[in-house]
Amino acid sequence: MTATSLWVGNASGFYGDRLSAVHEMLTEGSVDVLTGDYLAELTMAILGRDQLADPSRGYARTFLKQMRECLAIIMERRVRVVTNAGGLNPRGLADKLTELADSLGFEPRIACVTGDDLLDRAEELNLGGPLTANAYLGAFGIARCLDAGADIVVTGRVTDASLAVGPAISHFGWTREDLDALAGATAAGHVIECGTQATGGNYALARELADRRLDHPGFPIAEIAQDGSSVITKHARSGGAVTVGTVTAQLVYEIAGARYPGPDVTTRLDTVHLVQEADDRVRISGVRGEAPPPELKVGLTGISGFRNEVDFLITGLDARAKADQAERQMRAALAHNKPGELSFEFTPALDPHGDTQDEATARLRVVARDHDPAVIGRRFGAAAVELALASYAGFHLTAPPREARPDGVAVTHALVPAFEVEHTVITPEGDRESVPHPEHTRELTELPEPPLPEPLSGPVIDGPTRLAPLGLVLGARSGDKGADANVGVWATSDEGWRWLAHTLTVEALRELLPETADLKVTRHLLPSLRAANFWIEGMLAPGTARREGQDPQAKGVGEWLRARRFPIPESLLADSPLPPNPLAQSPLPEEGP
Repeated sequence: MTATSLWVGNASGFYGDRLSAVHEMLTEGSVDVLTGDYLAELTMAILGRDQLADPSRGYARTFLKQMRECLAIIMERRVRVVTNAGGLNPRGLADKLTELADSLGFEPRIACVTGDDLLDRAEELNLGGPLTANAYLGAFGIARCLDAGADIVVTGRVTDASLAVGPAISHFGWTREDLDALAGATAAGHVIECGTQATGGNYALARELADRRLDHPGFPIAEIAQDGSSVITKHARSGGAVTVGTVTAQLVYEIAGARYPGPDVTTRLDTVHLVQEADDRVRISGVRGEAPPPELKVGLTGISGFRNEVDFLITGLDARAKADQAERQMRAALAHNKPGELSFEFTPALDPHGDTQDEATARLRVVARDHDPAVIGRRFGAAAVELALASYAGFHLTAPPREARPDGVAVTHALVPAFEVEHTVITPEGDRESVPHPEHTRELTELPEPPLPEPLSGPVIDGPTRLAPLGLVLGARSGDKGADANVGVWATSDEGWRWLAHTLTVEALRELLPETADLKVTRHLLPSLRAANFWIEGMLAPGTARREGQDPQAKGVGEWLRARRFPIPESLLADSPLPPNPLAQSPLPEEGP
């Protein structure tokens, strides 16, 4: 560690992440600041439901368990902690943390960042009647808490990257005019915010890391410099790996275009430059920043009624005809008590003539939704059960139907003028201070499409091609933003990038992913990352948890794309050797701490 850099480690990427990560980060090496990101869009709805049951809740309770175990180490090593575990109730979590510290004999200085919760003003701000409504605040409130001497800063909804940017502002004394430095730190914060996704977790090209321990990857660290550049790394003895690829994968995760807007700065992702400086050390430099937009994003969640479902299992011959019979019978049985929404999804058997019954069994899933749980409760279940001796041959269900339960949460976004939001800090002394919003802003507009690289020529492009999975030559990572999804795709070589840029167009993506055929898809090229990001609007509509199918948050869409076959030049395939898959067998962790 040098006096001129700030070492910021992250120990949580979501509410439910590895409980032991805080202890690991504190004991396996050194950090100046330890952050914890507990909030995703769906998490806000979970916390909202918690608070409906008990108004004193609304925060990530696992954080208290981690502090019970680790507060002594934190105080001894003078590590400062910044977390958004406060969720909907940062002051409540701070009070519980104070009680915990008193019981353990410690007196940490605890500060809060509040003002993001707009639920009481939802009607005034034309936000409808949501379950939760929270503005994404920036990093300067966190910095003010640290400037006031806080050992632990508890926030509500701030942008994920702000957890790392705030400590850097405080440490280096940046102002709102230091846009490039703020943008560089934002890029670093975006890389480490999802924890082990930066160190080989969920990594599409895991075969590149065949000699690394991926079963238990360590959490990432950003060594941030005065100018905002950084080195992404991890503790030396922890598992996983930090490579240009793992950092690229996280940079293209859950983004839209080359302009990455935030409350303090708009980060130009098209200016990010990555270099593998050493083993497990990737330098991020060259990042440019622009003034932030005048509005703050507001995340809105709402409970969208109730849901029930039943699965009919259909074995052997004529499965489609049997499913049609079951659908006709269910629709007739529910005609006088019709749910608000009723859908039927047929999944064919692997092989109707298969060697095992499971292989020969198809499935018909019936999903019912309604605002009245009685409509889709016992009556819905009875309609399915009563068919048991009066329907298709071999009739059976996966399990008895259940009572209706709350439906998945609808997640949407809105924009409000920043000056409408009271960004407030509560210092360790209990004083309340307002944090001014940026004086200089800039409306967010899309950048012009960058020039394409030179197309491949000669034997590479004119030579033979092979119909093969895209994943043999490209990496991808996908995710959700409300009702929309993104798929970031990158190449590992200049030749692969030139081929990607000219070949993987929006039209090609629509053919490869038929579910996107009727949706608005925008491609954003990021030449400095050898990457393209596809922004797919409405793929998850009407909200993250309401999409039918097995992947309501679009986490697997990138892997679906990589599995699709496409004509690929043989020369590119020859440059993509496949070492042993590290996910099949990883070395056991070393003994000792």
